Amino acid sequence: MKIVIVGGVAGGASAAARLRRLDEHAEIILFEKGQHISYANCGLPYYVSRTIKKQEDLLVQTPKSFNGRFCIDIRTMNEVIRINREYKRVEVYNHVTKETYFETYDKLILSPGARAVKPSSVQGLDNEGVFTLRDVPDIMEIDNWILENEPEHATIAGGGAAGIELAENLIMRGLKVTLVGSAIIKAVDKEMSKIAEKELKKNGVELLLNRYITSVQKNAANLVVHTTDGDVQTGMLIVCAGVVPNSKLAAEAGLKLGVRDCIAINDKMETSDPDIYAVGDVTESTEFITREKKHISLAGPANRQGRIVANQIMGIDSRYKGTQSSFVIKVFDIAVASTGITEITAKDLGIDYDKVYMHAGAHAGYYPGAKPLTSKIIFERTTGRVLGGQFVGAEGADKRCDVLATAIRAGLTATDLMDLELCYAPPFNSAKDPLNMAGFIIENIMTGMVNNFHWENLNSVSHKEGTLLDVRTKQEAEKNHVSKFINIPLHELRIRINEIPPGKPVYVHCFSGLRSYVACRLLKAHGFECYNLSGGIFMYSTINS
Repeated sequence: MKIVIVGGVAGGASAAARLRRLDEHAEIILFEKGQHISYANCGLPYYVSRTIKKQEDLLVQTPKSFNGRFCIDIRTMNEVIRINREYKRVEVYNHVTKETYFETYDKLILSPGARAVKPSSVQGLDNEGVFTLRDVPDIMEIDNWILENEPEHATIAGGGAAGIELAENLIMRGLKVTLVGSAIIKAVDKEMSKIAEKELKKNGVELLLNRYITSVQKNAANLVVHTTDGDVQTGMLIVCAGVVPNSKLAAEAGLKLGVRDCIAINDKMETSDPDIYAVGDVTESTEFITREKKHISLAGPANRQGRIVANQIMGIDSRYKGTQSSFVIKVFDIAVASTGITEITAKDLGIDYDKVYMHAGAHAGYYPGAKPLTSKIIFERTTGRVLGGQFVGAEGADKRCDVLATAIRAGLTATDLMDLELCYAPPFNSAKDPLNMAGFIIENIMTGMVNNFHWENLNSVSHKEGTLLDVRTKQEAEKNHVSKFINIPLHELRIRINEIPPGKPVYVHCFSGLRSYVACRLLKAHGFECYNLSGGIFMYSTINS
């Protein structure tokens, strides 16, 4: 069998390695139009700060090492420019010799990835000093510009993973940084990303959110970045506005395209031609929760898809079961992690959902150094199906997200989280992990033990319709008072319960939602209709600060 692979990195290189492990005698040719077949795409921003010290540390495999281990015909600087499906051959342009030649195939795997977007609506992005970030040559251009021009200031357009990571590493490099975009970290909901915004500002990143770049001009010393609300003088601009699939080759070959011009595939990674497969960022994915088709650009799924396509070619019936968009990003001293769908997505799809928040230490509070971890779990109200989760904190965000991602993949319900037996020792966790606590809270909601209301409802709650009750200590309430809420500390509530008017609902809050839950149980036992502010005043203060 002769297998031709177009593109390396996560999908193509994984497919090539798996193919060789399955068949020692197959002829495998991997074409890569650039110099590198396998590099640490997600590690690129960390080279700017020299957290990753050497360029070669970014290279997972070199053509020489990959060929030595797997005996695969690696052809870098060779670009596949055309596919002839009738004759099962590809046309290749050699960027070194400037010659064109043909290569036949029995099976063809397309892994050309995606390219960084430079919005055509923005004039001036072709100016010197404007960059995108997608591969090793991109990061070397950015690094060389800093070395040669010594800019004091950099502007980043876009608040996704690449933009956030670049902001941090440019700050570490000694530059001042402005980030311009509609929002940051859209993989989580705004109240969770707000915590990350504060971390960025604390570390010196200027955030210009809810605005867009309209044009870029070059003057004698700097770039002038014009936005929808003012201008920014800067020494360089890095556009991190997302990616689009490199599907032109497939489209010209008549292969079916799907959402956002991605290559349409089935769960075997087959395209509309049964002898051609596609993997990675060029393909559309089936979102695991909603089963919608989306363009999801992540390294983990691309690696799994490479393995699956190799299995299929070699007669092993592997299937791709969907992408749930598990995601984590370092933001200076905290991490932001998510899996599944956001609340915004659940709302847009008309899903009958609810949510719970937790704000507690990442490990036992009595053990020194416990740092706060904020969690949000979204679930289907009627079935308890877990729809997604988001975690932000200096410790433990990735751990809880990984556990929840596994629970979602395994089909566990939100109340099943109560029964997860997770590691406990004071330096690492509490006896009741935050995910166990989420399960307890959701069980209380689903069984009617407690009713929740949320931070976005707080301003609309009227003291004329019900009693607004703050059960924090007197000192806490004086420090951070919420208008129209009366303060009766939880430990005084039983003896002062006659101060609460009967016959009206009671809306209760504390700092995190725990004391207010206890208060709601007490009040309900005395005949009151009661609502607990999920996530407490912490979530409300976060979004309104």
